[in-house]
Formats: sequence, structure tokens, C-alpha cells
Amino acid sequence: MLTIFLLMAAFAVLHSWLAGRNIKQAIRQRIGDRAYHAFYRLAYNFFAVLTLLPPFAIAILNPGNTVWQVEGMGQYILLSIQVIGVIGVGVSFLQIDWQRFAGIRQVTAYLKGETLPLPDEPLQIKGLYKVVRHPLYLFSLLAIWPMSTMSEALLAFNIGATLYFILGSILEERRLVAGFGEQYRSYQRNTSWLIPLPKIRH
Repeated sequence: MLTIFLLMAAFAVLHSWLAGRNIKQAIRQRIGDRAYHAFYRLAYNFFAVLTLLPPFAIAILNPGNTVWQVEGMGQYILLSIQVIGVIGVGVSFLQIDWQRFAGIRQVTAYLKGETLPLPDEPLQIKGLYKVVRHPLYLFSLLAIWPMSTMSEALLAFNIGATLYFILGSILEERRLVAGFGEQYRSYQRNTSWLIPLPKIRH
């Protein structure tokens, strides 16, 4: 469990560092504006997946003791929640410009000789984003936690992922407030953060 915690912590630190302004500026100066806007997002996502593979592989190949095991009807209920989570992740991606999120659209624009950087993306506040501000994180949690059989290693991985989602949402919202200002602050006031709770009107 400790190994997975350390690897997840390293993943979170590296992921957040690469999303920071200083490292972005350093890379931009080294490779040039156009190449930076074309390839940084794709490389960032590739590196994130690459650094997430070791702790996930350990959790699968060396699971350790079983923490809990649910059988019978409870097993199917948990599986149903996981299916909802997977579908929700997919819908969350489709409700944003997922090709831009992945970095594909930027590379395509570069290869076609189109203008970079791409125009600013509008703030998404509709669909699932009207229910919570971070539906991608919410449904990811619904996909990873309702395991009918939870091992020690998988529990450590899930705890690390959950802490990363919390930290990532905080850092992401700081960038969104800096980019959208009062528009995003209003969205924060009127939309739940990660758990869909009813807003109390005074």
C-alpha cells in the first residue's frame, strides 16, 4: 500500500507541476510558441497516463489482502453504480471539446498550418456541468469505488486518486477564476462542487 501511495503522490506532484505556469513558460521558450501550443497538451496527457500506469499495475498484479467482498444482490448494485460512473465519464467528455482536452485538435491545427493557439474555449455550464462543477471527477469516483471485491492495493490506489481529484479540482478552479473571473465565481455560487447537493436559497 505504501508503494502505491508514494507513486500516486509522485503522480500528483508531477502532474500539478507540469500544469504550472513556470514549467509551461520554460518549455514554451525552449521549443517556441507554435510548437508549444500544438504539442504541450498531448504530451502532458501522455505523460500523465504513463506515470499512472505503475501504481495501477501494482494494484492489479499485487492486490494484497481483501478489505471487503460483497456477493449476491449487493454485487449487482455496485456493478450498476460503476456502469453509471463509466457512462457519466463518457458523457462528461462529450459535453466538452474532448479532442481539445486530449490535445488532438491542437496537433491537427499545427499539421494543417492553421493559427495557434486555438480560440479560447467557452465556459461549459450546461448538461452534467449544470449539476456539478466537476462531473468528470464525480463519475470517475463512481467508477472506481463501488468494487464488490476491494483489495488493499486497490484501496490505496482509490484513496490516492480521490485525493488527487480533490487537489486537481482546487487548482483547476483557481485557473478558471483567473480566466473567467466573475462568470466562474457566479457558476461556483450556483453549482455544487463535486457532490450534487441542493443549493439553499436565502
